[in-house]
Amino acid sequence: MKLTRGGFAYPGTTLGYKTGTWRIQHPEHAHWRAPCHAACPAGEDPQAYLAALDEGNPRDAWEILIKVNPLPAITGRVCPHPCEAGCNRGQYDEPLAIHSIERHLGDEAIAHQWLYPVNKPSEKAPHVAVVGAGPAGLSAAYHLVRQGIQVTIFDEMSEPGGTLFTIPDYRLPRQVVRSEIERLLDTGITLQSNHKLGRNIHLQELQQDYAAIFLGPGVMKSREWSVDGVTPNDLHEGLHLLKRWSDVSSVPDMKSAAVIGGGNTAIDIARILKRNGVDTHIVIHSSLPDPKNPSEDDMRAIPREIEQALEEGVQIHDHHGIKRLILRGEKLTGIEIVRMRKLRNAAGRLHRVAFEGTESILHVDQVIPAIGQVIEATGMENLLNGSSWFKVNEWGQIAGKDNIYAGGDAIEGNGGTVTEAIGNGRIAAEAIAANLNKNELPTFNKAEPISFTSLNMEYFEPAPRVEEAILPVEERVGEAEIESGLTGREAAREANRCFACGNCLRCDNCWTLCPDSAVLKTDEVAFDGSYYVFDYDYCKGCGLCASECPTGYIRMLDE
Repeated sequence: MKLTRGGFAYPGTTLGYKTGTWRIQHPEHAHWRAPCHAACPAGEDPQAYLAALDEGNPRDAWEILIKVNPLPAITGRVCPHPCEAGCNRGQYDEPLAIHSIERHLGDEAIAHQWLYPVNKPSEKAPHVAVVGAGPAGLSAAYHLVRQGIQVTIFDEMSEPGGTLFTIPDYRLPRQVVRSEIERLLDTGITLQSNHKLGRNIHLQELQQDYAAIFLGPGVMKSREWSVDGVTPNDLHEGLHLLKRWSDVSSVPDMKSAAVIGGGNTAIDIARILKRNGVDTHIVIHSSLPDPKNPSEDDMRAIPREIEQALEEGVQIHDHHGIKRLILRGEKLTGIEIVRMRKLRNAAGRLHRVAFEGTESILHVDQVIPAIGQVIEATGMENLLNGSSWFKVNEWGQIAGKDNIYAGGDAIEGNGGTVTEAIGNGRIAAEAIAANLNKNELPTFNKAEPISFTSLNMEYFEPAPRVEEAILPVEERVGEAEIESGLTGREAAREANRCFACGNCLRCDNCWTLCPDSAVLKTDEVAFDGSYYVFDYDYCKGCGLCASECPTGYIRMLDE
């Protein structure tokens, strides 16, 4: 008798027949992008950090996460989490609560004072200037330091954070922002506060003194707004109002207000006012989102924020516009709103028109436009060439400028989220580092993510999604944070629901089910990231390993 990998056999009966010669197909490990990874504007791979958390290693999970996103305690609270919309688990029972786990890991890092695993750059390293200490600038600075490059951030405010400090405390506590940024700056980033471009510093000086420049100024100038050229004399603009009164303890003296716009700024203002006893309305051309039937015409605000605003008594007049302001002298006493509908013009394009006969009056004493912002161009006029945003290539480089990059809300086509700004900063930092080090520019993984139909659902069981506890409406007062986050046990349980789409689960299916013992198990990770190798001398290409792989990690290829 002779021992073989499959047990025992008589000499010549197993190893002597290399069944691989029969094969017309062979298996290969194929690492797919999970749909959550493909959908993340920051470039996170949630599957990777969920796997580490599921294995009981929260700090390892956090370190995987911050290789891409250095501000998870912030984005875990304010991101609209498109990753969850793409999650394959949503086609089985409910998508994973990825944003809740992201927040949990960020909060754990703050609570335990985990240090970013980054070495401070050498004093001989190239030096890059970053303008703006908002999410894009902070991300760019962090990723440049990770690449061994010295960074100085210039910001016009006395404290870093940018528009993060316009988000109300009930969504994003200021102490969370400060704790996250303070630890980030400790990686070796120099901050120069109270330095405004065009006043204290000038672009030409930065070009002379620094190897490259990243611009993340945000969009701080409100769009002009009026109704047929008419505005009240005490008009308050959306973002400026938030900057002054994001502290919910102080709001303008008013009894009723109409907020114009459907973005997060509009929702934040409306909720702040409502908390302070103001009868609050939102007037928006777009529609209220239906989670089961998303539409391009939906309000741009985060759906859960819209839902909570409605719970709190904010009245939303969707598919409406303002027809006229009702003034007594220069003082607003009301607005006339009208139903809007979409019709095609002569060119065949859809545009909104008033639906005559649907007019109604809202009796309000303030109207607050929150219809978006553009760049405050001071000091950057030559780069903008009259445009309201920077025009950049896929790496964030401004057209025609070798060493000047931009990101965040200030670039054309940006979606206006903190997460997207962080992704802009990372990509630009990688491109800057590649150029300074004379390396190839980074490439982008544009491969299609693995689909739900490529997974084997026979190996998974339904499990309810873990939800964060939310304050009841009657307790939503002052600055109390509405969502409380997950406990360590809840986060681990939710991580266990991950399908590990397109990745190796180390489940042993391929190893135990191969009829030819042609799958060999390794003690250490193999060259392709798995713990298994195929012995093609004996693999006859039956495809059993591929069909029984739960996650679609094995594919069959023609010989």
